Amino acid sequence: MRWLPSGDMGGVSSGYTGSQKAHALGAQEFTLDLAPWMIAAVAAIVVLGSIVQSGLGMGFGLMVAPLLALLDPALVPAPTLFLGMFTAAWGAFGDRGLIRWNEVAIASFGRFTGVAAGLVLLFFVAGEAGFSLLFGVMVLAAVFLSVAGRALPFNRLSLASMGIVSGTMGTITSVGAPPMALIYHGRAPSEARASLAAFFAIGCAGSLFGLYAAGWAGIQDLALAVAMLPPMLLGLWLARYFRLRFAKWYRPWLLSVAGLAGLLLVARGLL
Repeated sequence: MRWLPSGDMGGVSSGYTGSQKAHALGAQEFTLDLAPWMIAAVAAIVVLGSIVQSGLGMGFGLMVAPLLALLDPALVPAPTLFLGMFTAAWGAFGDRGLIRWNEVAIASFGRFTGVAAGLVLLFFVAGEAGFSLLFGVMVLAAVFLSVAGRALPFNRLSLASMGIVSGTMGTITSVGAPPMALIYHGRAPSEARASLAAFFAIGCAGSLFGLYAAGWAGIQDLALAVAMLPPMLLGLWLARYFRLRFAKWYRPWLLSVAGLAGLLLVARGLL
C-alpha cells in the first residue's frame, strides 16, 4: 500500500521533508491501492497482534506497528492508533466504574505534550529513510522499556513524565504502552486496566487529532483501520485456543519480533 498523490505513482514518502509531506498529504487526493499479497500480510500481522493483545492485555501496537512499517511506512501510525482507540474505549466503558480520573487527567496532560513533541520530530523527518530511522529508534526504545521492567514511583511527576514519553512514542509509532507500564507495574490489575484503557482512548484520539491537523494522516488511514477490524476480531477469537499453550512465551516472542523489526527499520533508514 502507498499514499499516492494524484498523478504521482511514487508515493508521498520519497524525497519529502516532514513539512513537504504534510503539505502534500493535506492538499492532494489519494488512492488506496492494496496488492493481494499486502492484504494477506497485513491481515496475518493483525491476527497475530490480536492474539498477543489477548494473551498479555497489551502489545497490539508493539507487535503490529513495526511489522507494518517494514511492509511500508505509509501503513503506520494512524491505522493502528484507530484500532487502539476503539479497543481502549471499549475496555474503558466496560470498567468505567474503576477508572481513576485524576490519574488519567495528569497522564493525559503529559500525553498531549508528547503529541506535540512527536509532531515536531515528524516535521523535521526527511523522506522515507528518515521516518524509518526515527520509527525504528522509537520501537527499540519501547522494547528496552519493556525489557527493563523496573517500576517507577507512582506519583504525579511520574504520570506526567511517562505520559509525555508515551505521547511522543505513540504519535510516531502508535506504540505508547511501555512507558505507562513502568508506572502501573505494581498497581491492582483491575484499577490499572481501567485507568490505562481510559488514558489510551484519550491519548490515541489526541495523537490522531495531531496527525490529521499536521497532514500526516488521511481518509485512507481510517479505511485501512476499518479493513483491519475483521482480522483483529478473528485474532481475538483464535486467542482462546492459544492462550494456555503459548502464554509463557508470548512476551519474549513479542519483544524479540519487535526488536528485530526495529533493528531492520533502523538499518533501512541508515542505508
